Amino acid sequence: MKPPRRETEMENVVRFVPKSELERERLIREARAIYDSIFPPVTVAGRQVDDRPERRTPARPVADTDS
Repeated sequence: MKPPRRETEMENVVRFVPKSELERERLIREARAIYDSIFPPVTVAGRQVDDRPERRTPARPVADTDS
């Protein structure tokens, strides 16, 4: 009968992540969610990933109302 295999020290390493790094990752996720809500991802074929109706910009610029 073999003795139980002992884990090496490297398998027991715990990585502590600074709060600033966690906050940075949270802010990036939040920014991406906001960006995706404004500009939904579009596939190469021109169809949106989530099958929502495609939003298109006007063919001509909107007239300036300040003049």
